[in-house]
Amino acid sequence: MFTGIVEELGTVKEARPGRLVIAARVTLEGARLGDSIAVNGACLTVSALGKGTFAVDVVPETLRRTNLGAVHVGDPVNLERALAYGGRVGGHLLQGHVEGVAAVRGVTPDGPNSFVMAFRAPRALTRYVVEKGFIAVDGVSLTVVNCRSDAFRVSLVPYTLAHTTLGQRRPGDKVNLETDILAKYVQKLLTPS
Repeated sequence: MFTGIVEELGTVKEARPGRLVIAARVTLEGARLGDSIAVNGACLTVSALGKGTFAVDVVPETLRRTNLGAVHVGDPVNLERALAYGGRVGGHLLQGHVEGVAAVRGVTPDGPNSFVMAFRAPRALTRYVVEKGFIAVDGVSLTVVNCRSDAFRVSLVPYTLAHTTLGQRRPGDKVNLETDILAKYVQKLLTPS
């Protein structure tokens, strides 16, 4: 489980089919082989540790559902270690199971120290997005400002823009989405089998 509070921006050092090597500092503190680390919101398993780096294997299903197949050497990625039981939950509970991607539509100022970022997203995902509900965008826990059948918007503070990949996203960029797990369970329970 994760909280959607990004611990640091890592840097992709190697990107080849099925494998990423990422430079990090904070995320490596206490890291061991087999640990789970969210990379742009996708829960991945540490398969190797190096001096200031860790490697993860990326399976085809992850590549189909996330933006990780499009990262290049030098790209920043959001990193978060798995939640320790008894730890603080500053965002909301995430599984690290990215469901799909959305495209950035734009960022606009919204008063002092606030920005609104808009996304175009598949209807299969927006059905689980509700106004004032949670959503994880590239692993960042955010509150939805409003939503439509094919789009949604979130508010961002300058800190989030400066300390996550969201500050570098431009219109057309793809971001990973994880919707709130509760909405999916409710829908499953209400749908006849």
